[in-house]
Amino acid sequence: QVQFVESGGGLVQPGGTLRLSCTASTSIFSGSAIRWYRQAPGKSRELVATILSGGNTGYTDSVKGRFTISRDNAKNTVYLQMNNLKPEDTAVYYCNVVPPLNWGQGTQVTVSS
Repeated sequence: QVQFVESGGGLVQPGGTLRLSCTASTSIFSGSAIRWYRQAPGKSRELVATILSGGNTGYTDSVKGRFTISRDNAKNTVYLQMNNLKPEDTAVYYCNVVPPLNWGQGTQVTVSS
């Protein structure tokens, strides 16, 4: 069973930056589309960004121009660069392949002054 380990979250002020990482325990990322999701308290999980095996990317409207998804297949790792963070970005962030498998623990991002 593949395991996803997300890291890089933390507490940051509005306008700040964070870089999230997600590493898979197998080489499952190779050839797979990968997504970042987030879940805020009391809300359902939300799709944030997608990167296809060929490198094409897509973003939900609320993060376009601020977030960048990238991948390093050799390291079984996907990244989410988050710039100009806003309080509404506060959530637990998760990664998964498409279609999703088991979920990791996620990494908490808190944007607050």
